[in-house]
Amino acid sequence: MSKRRNHDAGFKARVALEAVKGERTVSELAAEYGVHPTMIHQWKKALLEGASDIFERGGKKKAEVDGETARSLHAKIGELAVANDFLSRKLKPWTGK
Repeated sequence: MSKRRNHDAGFKARVALEAVKGERTVSELAAEYGVHPTMIHQWKKALLEGASDIFERGGKKKAEVDGETARSLHAKIGELAVANDFLSRKLKPWTGK
C-alpha cells in the first residue's frame, strides 16, 4: 500500500487545467502525474465551481476573523491606548533647546 501524498495547490491547478482543456484523457493525465483519475475529476470539478469566484465584484474575499481573535485584538488595542495616554501625560515634550 502506498503512502498518502499531499499535493500543493499549484500542482492541482495545473492538472485540473489540463483536464479542462481536454487534449488528453483523464487516464493519460493520471498516468503521467501519478495520481488517481478520481482525484483529477475532483480537482477539475473544484476548479470549474470556483472559477466564478475570481470574477466576483469587490475583488478578493475579506479575511474572516473569529470572535475570540477579535476580542483579544480589541483588548490589546485598549491596553496600548491606555499605555500611550499614560506616557504622553508623564513625558514632557522635548523642545531641543
